[in-house]
Amino acid sequence: MAYYEHIVIARQDISGQAVDTLAEELAGIIRDNGGEVTKTENWGLRNLAYRIKKNRKGHYVMMNIDAPAAAVAEMERIEKINEDVIRAMTIRVEALDEEPSPVLRSRDDRDDRRRDGGRF
Repeated sequence: MAYYEHIVIARQDISGQAVDTLAEELAGIIRDNGGEVTKTENWGLRNLAYRIKKNRKGHYVMMNIDAPAAAVAEMERIEKINEDVIRAMTIRVEALDEEPSPVLRSRDDRDDRRRDGGRF
C-alpha cells in the first residue's frame, strides 16, 4: 500500500463537531476499502489565502493515510459530492511522519511563549 497526506478544507459556517464527524466519515471510507488512517490533525478555523466559494475562512483537517489508490480515489469522489468540503488535496509521500505537523508545532510554541506572563 502507498502512503498519503490528505488535507481537507471545510466551510467556515459548520461547527467544529461537524468537522470532526466529516473527518471520521472520511477515515471510515478509507477503512472500508482496506486502508488505515494513522494520524488525524484538526488545525482549526484558519484564514484562506483567497476567497473560495464566498468563504474567507475554512476548517482544516490533515490526515496521514496508508491505503491502496482505489481507497483514496473513493474518498476523493465522496468529497466532491459533499457540500461542506470546499477544497481537498492528496499528496503521495515516501514515509508517514508521526510527529506533529509544523502547523501544530508552531501553535504549541506560541502557547509556550504566552505562559511566561508576557514578560521578556
